[in-house]
Amino acid sequence: MLLLGEGTVITRDARCPIIKHGGVIIEGSVIAEVGDFETLQQRYPEAEHLDAHGGVIHPGLINVHHHIYSALARGLSFDNYAPKNFLEILEGQWFRIDQGLRNQETKASAVATYLACIQAGVTTIFDHHASYGEIADSLSVIAKEAKRFGVRSCLCYEVSDRNGRAAMEKAVAENLRFGKEANKDPDHLAAMMGLHASFTLSDTTLDYVVNKNSDQLGYHIHVAEDIADLEDSQKKYGLRTVERLYQKGILGDKTLAGHCIHIDDDEVKRLAETNTMVVFNPESNMGNAVGAPDVLKLYYSSVLLGLGTDGYTSDMFESYKAANCLVKHQSQDPNAGWGEVPEMLFNQNRKIAQRHFDLSLGILKPGAAADVIVIDYEPPTPMDETNINGHLLFGVNGSDVVTTISDGVVRMKDRKLQGMNKKDLLAEVRMTADAFWKRLKSQSEEII
Repeated sequence: MLLLGEGTVITRDARCPIIKHGGVIIEGSVIAEVGDFETLQQRYPEAEHLDAHGGVIHPGLINVHHHIYSALARGLSFDNYAPKNFLEILEGQWFRIDQGLRNQETKASAVATYLACIQAGVTTIFDHHASYGEIADSLSVIAKEAKRFGVRSCLCYEVSDRNGRAAMEKAVAENLRFGKEANKDPDHLAAMMGLHASFTLSDTTLDYVVNKNSDQLGYHIHVAEDIADLEDSQKKYGLRTVERLYQKGILGDKTLAGHCIHIDDDEVKRLAETNTMVVFNPESNMGNAVGAPDVLKLYYSSVLLGLGTDGYTSDMFESYKAANCLVKHQSQDPNAGWGEVPEMLFNQNRKIAQRHFDLSLGILKPGAAADVIVIDYEPPTPMDETNINGHLLFGVNGSDVVTTISDGVVRMKDRKLQGMNKKDLLAEVRMTADAFWKRLKSQSEEII
C-alpha cells in the first residue's frame, strides 16, 4: 500500500474536484481512497509514504493520437527536400521513413516515446504505427516496451495501398494478430484496425479490410487531414471523405477519426449519428499547414472529440496550450476554447480511452486505475475548483511532472526513472537512429 502526498489533489471527479493538503492511497493497481492527507495517514499507518513535496497531484494524462514511429525523425533532414504541400511532406519524409523502419528501429522509437510519456505524465496512449521495412510482429515489439514502461497502449498498424497488395494484406494480418494478443492483457493493451487515409485506400482494399475484420476491431484512421484527401474521394468515388468511409462500414463507436479538417456540416452530422470519435491535433495541423478543424462545431454537435499530438510531442500540456490558441485563432473569438479544450483533454480523452479499456482512467477516485502524476507547481495566485485549468494552461508544462505512477507502480520518482537507466536507454536509441539515418540517406530516392 502506498500513500502519495501531501499536495493539492486535482481529482477530475466533479463530486470533489480539488483537495488541498490531500493525498491518495494506492492499493495494488487501483486507488483505494482519496482525501485529506493527515486523515489518510491516521487511517493507513502501515502505508509506505511517497512524498509529493506539496505539489499538484493529478490523474495520469491520456493521448488519443500518437505516432511512435516518428520518434527517430528528430533532427533528421534529407538533401533537396523542400515540401510545398502536405502530400510532399508525406512522400518526401514520412513514407520514406516508415518504408525503412524495421523492428529494431521500431523498438528504439518505442523506447524514446514511452520514456518521453513517463517524463510528461502520460500514462495512456492511442498509437498509429507504420513500419513497412518490417511489418510482422511490429506491434508486439511496441507492446513489450509499453509494458516495460507502464504506459497503457491501444495500438494499430497502418493499412495502405501505397506499398502494394501484398504489404497491405500483411498490415491487415498484423492488426488481427495483435488484436488476439491484446485480448490476453486487456488492462494494459488494446487493439484497433489501423487505416492510413481515404486517398491511399481503394474500395477493393476497404472491402478486404472490413471482410477480414471479423473480430470487429474499431478503426483508427486519418480523415480529411488535407484538402487532397477530400479531392481524391470526390474525384474517384463521387463522395466526400466521411460519407465514403460511412458507406464502407468504417465509422462507429469504436472508430477514431484523426483530424477531420476538410469536412462539411453533413459530415459532422454523420460522425455524430454514428458515435464516431474524433481527435484534434493542433500542433500537427499548424506545422503541416493543412488548416484546422472546426472544433466548436464538432464539439457542440455532440461528437466525442479528444486531444492528441500526432507524434509532434508527448507533452499533453503543450498540446493543451496549442489547442487553446488555435481554437481562438480559427474561430476569431478570444472567448472560445476556455472550457471546451480542457473538457476534451481531461474528460473526453478519458471517455475515448474507456471505449477500449474496461477501466476507470483519468480520474482519482476509489476503484479507478492507479495512474497518478505529481506536478512541481506552486501557484502564484489563488487556486481553487473554479480556476484549476487556467493554472495548468498558463503555469505547467510536461517538464514540470516530477513523479509518474501507472498501474500502481512508481515509474518516475522526483524526476528519476525507476528501474531503468535513462542515459543508457537514450544512448542505445541514438546509436540505432544514427545507423538508421545513414541507411535511409544511402538508399535511392526511388523508395519514395
